[in-house]
Order: sequence, then structure tokens, then C-alpha cells
Amino acid sequence: MRIARVDATWVRMPIAEARQHRSDFGEVRTFDAAIVRIETEDGLVGWGEGKNAAGSAGTYAGLVHLVNAELAPRLIGRDPREPSVLWDWLYSGTRHHHALARGHALPEIARRGLSIAALSAVDIACWDLLGKALGEPVWRLFGGRKAERLPAYASGGWADEAGIGTQLAGYVAAGGFGAVKMRVGAMDGPAHVSARRVQAARRHLGPGIDIMVDAHGTFTVAEARRFARLVRDEDLAWFEEPVTGDDKAGMAELRATCAIPIAAGESEQTRFDFRDLVTARAVDILQPDLAICGGLTEARRIDALAGAFNLRLAPHLWAGAPAFFAGLHLAAASPSCHILEYSLGANPMLHDLIEEEIAVTDGMLAIPDRPGLGMTIREDVVRRFAVESR
Repeated sequence: MRIARVDATWVRMPIAEARQHRSDFGEVRTFDAAIVRIETEDGLVGWGEGKNAAGSAGTYAGLVHLVNAELAPRLIGRDPREPSVLWDWLYSGTRHHHALARGHALPEIARRGLSIAALSAVDIACWDLLGKALGEPVWRLFGGRKAERLPAYASGGWADEAGIGTQLAGYVAAGGFGAVKMRVGAMDGPAHVSARRVQAARRHLGPGIDIMVDAHGTFTVAEARRFARLVRDEDLAWFEEPVTGDDKAGMAELRATCAIPIAAGESEQTRFDFRDLVTARAVDILQPDLAICGGLTEARRIDALAGAFNLRLAPHLWAGAPAFFAGLHLAAASPSCHILEYSLGANPMLHDLIEEEIAVTDGMLAIPDRPGLGMTIREDVVRRFAVESR
């Protein structure tokens, strides 16, 4: 089996005005991603996704060009059934033969950012192809799934103090969720405003529902510490991205003084970034985004870190269908994963891009059992919402 075509497309799917929300990223009017299609010489197709932003907060011309102009020519003629080998080859580039001989990575200069996002998309597509070629779901290639369904939490929560309880209660009712996540931080201004919203949510939901909070890395260490003190009686399940990932020492300082578990990693790339988070003792829950961190190959290595350091894994699944489904397969095979993210914000890149219906029942998400990632991309939708980026 050999790769015949690699095509990346910037897909921009509009969100109905009534379902748009505002966060520290601004008004989310569309959901954008780089969707990658890899076709083999015998006509088999695999799909992947790369990201460099949240929702409509970024552009994808550079990422798409990188896949089409830089990676595609190198991939033509290669066997996609060796995704981990291809990952290491693309990561080390012209020094791959040295890396192979010496037994350690020798990455290309300026390898992070778009380079890893592009590699993520290619890697996910290759795992999809490998599963399809063998007639097996990806989780079986990882050694099996621990359950047919896994618990999920409802992710959203942008309403103000007066409305947040009702909004989150609506999430619980929508899918029988036992856990919800709300946004805090810069979108609220001072830390005490975020704290009042959390307190209002807890009063409305009562003690039986887990609440996670996500600051998108927008607090300073001092603000995060103050916020944590103000909500210390609200029994939060985790405090996500309290400070920027650029300040791992600050995150470690917060974790050492905060009783709330710290979750982070959605913007980190490769096992090396996660190694730094772990060894700094900055985090309790690792959250790789498979369209950012390096795809399934690298996410598996990150999962091994979680297991080795007795930490938990909760992949960041605010994504399009390819990255979301890849996350399901990772979680199903991971002994460290305890819960899945399910967006309650409008996400046409997840629900309208594929033929399958994704639904949460009794707070649980079903793990796909069809070959590959287990999804069917609607290619007419890709063409319809493609953005000219050449």
C-alpha cells in the first residue's frame, strides 16, 4: 500500500447566530480546521485534522500550505500503515537517518507550531488508513478498549452569574451528564466575578454534579491563587489552564498551594512539552489535543507519561470529527483516561462534517467499533465550506 495523494483543505463552517457564544477568544461565528485527506494507490481514504486556533479565532492558510507544499511531496509513495515510523521520519527530517542510528530524536529546526499541527493531521489520517486496511478499529491496534462506553462531561458554560446555573443544568438534562465544565478568567474581568459565577453554578446544580472550570490560561498566578481561594468550598473537579502554558513554573507554584486538581496541555506539542509539565509537578490531568500535540502517535506517548507518573488523561476534544474520533480511540485504550469532553457549544465541524450521529446517553459516549476511526466524512461538506487559501 502506497500513498498517492495528500490534500489539506481549510474548512470554515458557519455557526447559526442564535448558537454563537463569546469568550476570551472573541465571538465564535465559525468553526475552522485544516482537514487532511490521504488516498492510497488502491483508493483507500484516511482523514485527519490539524488545528492552530479555537473555533474561528485563527486562520489556516499557512497550515494548509504546509501540508500541501511541504509534507505531501515527501509522503507520496510511502506506506501509510507505518504511522509511528512516518511520524519520527517527518519530525527529524533530513537528520532522520542519524536519529534512527543513534536512537534519539534529532528534530528539524523550528519544528513546533504549524509543523506539529500539520504532522498531527497526517498522523491521524494514517492511523485511520491503517485501521481500514486491517479492517479493525484503531483502539484494537492499541491493544483493545477497556469499555464500550466511557463517561463524558458537558463542555461549555459562558453564561453570566444570573444564567450560568440554568445553562449548566440544561447541559445535564440534555445528556444525563454527571459533570459539566464552565469558562472563567479574562472573559469575566476580575477573579471575583468568575468566582461568583462558579458559586451560582454550584448553588443551582447542588452537590451531585461535578464542576470543572477552564480559564484558558488567562489568569496570572496571583489571580489564579485568589480565584482558587474564593471557590475553595465549591468542590471543583479540576481547574483547567489556570495560567499560560508558557509559565510552567507558575503553574507548579499554583498546584503546590491549591487543593483543586490542575488540568492542562491542550496547547502543548509533543511528549517533550508534556514531560516538562509532568517533571515540573505542574499538573494532575494531562489534556493533549490530538490535532495539536502530534496526532495519535504522540498522544500515545503522552498517555504513557500519564501512566508512568500516576496522573490522569482527559484529551481535549473541542475539535472537528477526525480529532474527536481519534481522541475516543486513544481514551478507550488508555488506562489513565477517566472522562471525555463533549462540546455543548455549536460545533458543525463535529456534527455536520460526518454521516454518523454522535450522542451522549446517560452521560456516556459510545466508542466506535468500525474500521479506522469509525467515521464517514461527507466530502460534499468539505468542498462546500472550503476556503481558498492558495
